[in-house]
Amino acid sequence: MKPLKIALICATAFTSSIALPSIVSLFPGVSIATAHAQEQKTKRVPALREKVYSQLARAQKLADDGDAKGGLEALDSIKERSSSMNEYEIAMMYNFYGFIYYNENDLPKAIASFEKVVNAEAIPESLRLSTTFSLAQLAMANGDYDKVISFLNDWDKINTKPKTDAYHVLKAQAYYQMKDYSKGIDSINMAIAQADSEGKEPKENWLVLQRAMYYSLNQPQKVVDVLERMVKLYNKLEYWVQLGGMYGETGAEKKQLAVLEAAYQQGFLKSKSELTQLAQVYMYNGLSYKAADVMKQAMDSGVAEKTAKNYAFIAEAMVQAKEDDKSVQYFAKAADLSSHGKYDQRLAEVLINTQNYEEAADAARAALDKGGLDFESNVYVALGMAQYNLKNFDASILAFEQAEKHKKSQRLAEQWIKYVKNEKVHAETLRTALL
Repeated sequence: MKPLKIALICATAFTSSIALPSIVSLFPGVSIATAHAQEQKTKRVPALREKVYSQLARAQKLADDGDAKGGLEALDSIKERSSSMNEYEIAMMYNFYGFIYYNENDLPKAIASFEKVVNAEAIPESLRLSTTFSLAQLAMANGDYDKVISFLNDWDKINTKPKTDAYHVLKAQAYYQMKDYSKGIDSINMAIAQADSEGKEPKENWLVLQRAMYYSLNQPQKVVDVLERMVKLYNKLEYWVQLGGMYGETGAEKKQLAVLEAAYQQGFLKSKSELTQLAQVYMYNGLSYKAADVMKQAMDSGVAEKTAKNYAFIAEAMVQAKEDDKSVQYFAKAADLSSHGKYDQRLAEVLINTQNYEEAADAARAALDKGGLDFESNVYVALGMAQYNLKNFDASILAFEQAEKHKKSQRLAEQWIKYVKNEKVHAETLRTALL
């Protein structure tokens, strides 16, 4: 939880500084007496009498020593005599209540106590200002986002100095949680612009919030702009990967490739999803051999599983890279791990291209036996071509006749049937002539 700034103002009767580290340390270099003297310049407040102060100090010491219950009981004892206290003393009593409850992480009671402080008339304006801002912080921690905005609006009414980046960021966080991204983006942009104008780098979590809100507002190019800045400032894995993804979403595929490759070369891409994305981007951009290599390394290192799908990805990448011979082993592994015949079909087609017709015919038959094919006609075409090249003309014609039954391959099958029959006649004629 972010530390709260809780002001403690003492009476003019105190000419010496009495240290209460747990509270005063929130304001380095400001003693109780000095703080009160400064307040007296702007607003006259009732005196915090020594008797009351000593009782409050006792309650505070108990809490500081780890006896929160004792501290609260001491405050309860003071509260019983509140009819003899002035409004400022009562406000300071609730200030102590709030601080102890805050330290005990009892946010609802801390908020209720500090609200009584700011509702008091006879308190210094700086105390009202700092406590109101603390209330906004507490409401944020308590998940009461409407109250965050309400407290910040109250703070704004009494604040006379330029707004700080903490104000804008807290408001942006509340609006984000409320899903009011339009107002939220305005607030976080003000915080970032303020830092930029002062020559400072915006905090990382500000840019994370800005990116998230632009994404929620469906402004992908703005998301890209923020991520480009985050990559330059922080050079973190997740920002490189997110930027690559957003380049893809905005249609900047070449930039996506460049940023993911740069991340890969820096050793940022290590997870299965990251390496898979890189492989897919390589494939999309026509760098098929690189795609296959990335996936193979991911599988060999155990980052990606040795699944049929991953083996098939490597095989298809090899085919696109015109490395049909190298693709065969990966299609075979994919087929062995699969209960359907789709990968056996692709294996058969590639084996025909590499002129391994016996193996092609075996793969085609395996595909038909397994079933589950999207285009069964293609398997019959592959089988027919394999049998033709093996000079098994009758078997080839039978296969093409099966392909002919499918509309998708009907015309091609008819042409092949006619061609194979002619070749069969020619082969028989030649054999007869040689007898």
